[in-house]
Amino acid sequence: MSASTKRAAIRNIAIIAHVDHGKTTLVDALLKQSGTFREGELVPTCVLDSNDLERERGITILSKNTAVDYDNTRINIVDTPGHADFGGEVERVLGMVDGCLLIVDANEGPMPQTRFVLKKALEKGLRPIVFVNKIDRPRADPEIAVSKVLDLFIELGADDDQCDFTYLFGSGLGGFAKPDMKTESENMVPLFEAILRHVPPPVGDPEKPLQLQVTTLDYSDFLGRIIIGKIHNGSIKNGQIAALLKDDGTTKKARISKLLGFQGLQRVEIQEAFAGDLVAISGFDEVNIGETVACPDNPEALPLIKVDEPTLQMTFCVNDSPFAGKEGKFVTSRQLRDRLQKELLTNVALRVEDTDSPDRFSVCGRGELHLGILIETMRREGYEFQVSQPQVIFRTIDGSPCEPFETLVLDIPEESVGNCIEKLGVRKGEMQNMETGIDNRTQLEFVVPSRGLIGFRGDFIRATRGEGIMSHSFLEYRRMQGDLDTRRNGVLISFEEGTATFYALKSAEDRGQFFITPGTKVYKGMIVGENSRPQDLELNICKAKQLTNIRSAGAEELDALQAPIQMTLERALEYIGPDEMLEVTPESIRLRKLPSKKGAKR
Repeated sequence: MSASTKRAAIRNIAIIAHVDHGKTTLVDALLKQSGTFREGELVPTCVLDSNDLERERGITILSKNTAVDYDNTRINIVDTPGHADFGGEVERVLGMVDGCLLIVDANEGPMPQTRFVLKKALEKGLRPIVFVNKIDRPRADPEIAVSKVLDLFIELGADDDQCDFTYLFGSGLGGFAKPDMKTESENMVPLFEAILRHVPPPVGDPEKPLQLQVTTLDYSDFLGRIIIGKIHNGSIKNGQIAALLKDDGTTKKARISKLLGFQGLQRVEIQEAFAGDLVAISGFDEVNIGETVACPDNPEALPLIKVDEPTLQMTFCVNDSPFAGKEGKFVTSRQLRDRLQKELLTNVALRVEDTDSPDRFSVCGRGELHLGILIETMRREGYEFQVSQPQVIFRTIDGSPCEPFETLVLDIPEESVGNCIEKLGVRKGEMQNMETGIDNRTQLEFVVPSRGLIGFRGDFIRATRGEGIMSHSFLEYRRMQGDLDTRRNGVLISFEEGTATFYALKSAEDRGQFFITPGTKVYKGMIVGENSRPQDLELNICKAKQLTNIRSAGAEELDALQAPIQMTLERALEYIGPDEMLEVTPESIRLRKLPSKKGAKR
């Protein structure tokens, strides 16, 4: 097969959508119906979500590559994250593809992350195919969803060709696609055909010198550092010498020790690949995202990949609490620094900077979820450390202080509308749109400063009694707003080290609500609950009841304590204040006051 024939038989496509609109489930259907899995093979759902956190949360965090064969054409598919916090993943993989499939929920229509990922695709000049998903669910309104998508295209400045998009209706879970609502279909053939017709073949010249851009990094104990990217020009052979053009202008040469292609969920060893192919190679140790692998005789770099800057900053530091070192495997500043530096090799949207203290590091990311996933991953790996309250990153633009703003969409019960509008009003949120749908649900759209959303999720859950859905994405930097009224009640602080007792917690129930249960080990300065008043309050929650021969020690067991607040990692990150830290270990999450701060002693 000639190189030109090879190029013509390839389609590179990214699947983009708002979180939970069905990207990974749709890929499942394409993999199964293309014959990728043998008959009778046991296949899990969401096969591309291989990360434990992805399966637990039901979201895609890392972009994934796969490939299917249809009608003598290799279709390379990249499944991208839908959440704006992982926009760094979205931006770089869009440079690998020549088209994209935009998935929109037939009920919800375009959502904040739909706007985010679509904007990135349009800026790349891609012409999306729109797939209206979940048409078989109640409350679905596919035609209205298409109309809203067109409005979004126009709003984002799409050109005439992009606005004249192809759209299909179907269900990833049901495994069918169709060109209109009147047509019956039992499979994904219409979608396969649309991809072949409307996604152009890769643009590139296999006769030119090699140019391969690094878009994703992986690691193997057997192969070492693995580079994943698209061959823009030229060809590459297994075992050849290639040059890596670094972002600092230097050049390093190495031998390609392994050349891998994609087939289904597997990476398969190949001997040669051409312009337009997506490949994985090993042989280079020190590689950064966006760098170019080129011909050693005539090296020419591709433009570096640019991603949006982080909007949120946190301090990661060595754990110095009284319980330090008791639960973690990696506890030193060197180990913490090495792990954060390792994360930079693959997490393109992250920034890590040293501070004036060797035990503290400034870590910047795209949002609370982005940083929260990093924290959760590290604690599962055995790291023990502390983090500060997330803070937004301010900038000076044209001489004026500016801060990041976000688009926020709420889907809430009708009776919660007034409460949510009031709570966002004090956080400087401006309502842009309100739509009342069926089932007494209302959709509100706001533009709100990013710092106004820090700690908002807890208020939102209480305001909607857990029935609301909120999603947000970065909009732009605007002139800084005034102070926000995001005050919360004070906290209850342990006065001494010991073990919390039922008697002490029961005696202090009128002071507020606790985060802990009897038997929890605590230390001086540890936050154990929320005060019912604005002030912080220190309590002795370790005191035991004095026993006598008149009353038995278990008499109080007839009473019951109020259920404690379950302080998850995400909730704790939103909850802590500027004078507080979050202690993270593989076994525990503890909130604590900084040693220099003292509450009122009881």
